[in-house]
Amino acid sequence: MRGDYQHLVDEISAALGAPATLEDRDFVLIAFGAHGGEDDLDVMMDPVRTRSILQRRSTAAVRAWFEAFGIARAQAPLRIPPDPAAGVFKGRICLPVRHRGVVHGYVWLLDDEQLAGLDLSVPYADPRLAQAMETAARIGELLAAEARAGAELGELLREVLAGRPAGRDAAAAALREAMGQAADGPLGLVAVAPWALGEGEHGEGEPSAPDGVGSALAGQSGVAALCTVPDPLPDGSAALAALVRLRTTTTIAPARTAAERLLRSPRAGAGAARRGTAGLGAPRRGLAELPEAWREALAAARAAAAEPRLGPVAEWGDIGPYRVLASLPAGAAADTSVRPLLAPAHAELARTAEVFLDCAGQAGRTAAALGIHRQTLYYRLARVEQLTGLDLDEGEGRLLLHMALKASRL
Repeated sequence: MRGDYQHLVDEISAALGAPATLEDRDFVLIAFGAHGGEDDLDVMMDPVRTRSILQRRSTAAVRAWFEAFGIARAQAPLRIPPDPAAGVFKGRICLPVRHRGVVHGYVWLLDDEQLAGLDLSVPYADPRLAQAMETAARIGELLAAEARAGAELGELLREVLAGRPAGRDAAAAALREAMGQAADGPLGLVAVAPWALGEGEHGEGEPSAPDGVGSALAGQSGVAALCTVPDPLPDGSAALAALVRLRTTTTIAPARTAAERLLRSPRAGAGAARRGTAGLGAPRRGLAELPEAWREALAAARAAAAEPRLGPVAEWGDIGPYRVLASLPAGAAADTSVRPLLAPAHAELARTAEVFLDCAGQAGRTAAALGIHRQTLYYRLARVEQLTGLDLDEGEGRLLLHMALKASRL
């Protein structure tokens, strides 16, 4: 299907005599057309187009500028002026890519001398524009079909990961049939959390494919299926699950690539006080262990949020004690003896205790890591003991305090 998009974009480029770029509705690049005119060098030097081609995505400022002109609601081509402040140094003509009233993407053309005489005031009066819009409609039909197929796979994946036990076997069988041979090969599972739910993704009615992570990402990153899971996190936030085809069970690189691209979506971390993070479950062969892989991926995503050094993309095998802590019910590790230390007023003391325990109780290393004098460290540790009633010279006291401090991050 990638070749179909490229062919259609080339048709638009040929019809209008100008290079065209196709992006999905989240401004992820799908295809771009070259044009053999004299202005090719100037076109390729346009920073927005170049960035879109090289990074396969436009910046938030560029997106905001274009969306301010109502492109998501437009039924006909639009002219958009330049805005150097947003990095848009050349004007654009936008052809909305729609199917049955729904926008699925945009075709962009630089509004230079070649298109200066193109009249957009009377839609399709120019036969070149009429031909281009007819081709854009064919693109919209393809994108809609791909979105429907992706939504069906996503529904099956969601049922396998978070559905009722009675329905999981049937969903796994249907997913296996839809994926073909890939279902029995090496697979990786990605969790992105938190994830802002879109219309139809709250578990009611007909769910839609997750906006902004559809056809372009799936074609480029080996993503076999995507779904949103409404409330898998302790605070009730939603997460996104991505099932990724791997080359072997010993390398998870394709899943990491997919996670990094998903984190660039505006819905990763949207509405949350923290940024989005991603977790990777251990690779599996086949679909049988996907629910366990999903728990691992969620735990890794939570660990990446709790411990910045682990993220923004963390693997299950690298998160250490968080493998245990993430499996505990929310608040279970907040032992009564440690709760006074977790109060905001004692944040500095809690940080001191955590670094001390991370450094295996070595005072010299701890003082150096915190940039304080040893006597200051000893004073703070004494205050920690007073607040908690724990003896930091005893292993069990240290273990309880260490695990409680780590758990509080989750």
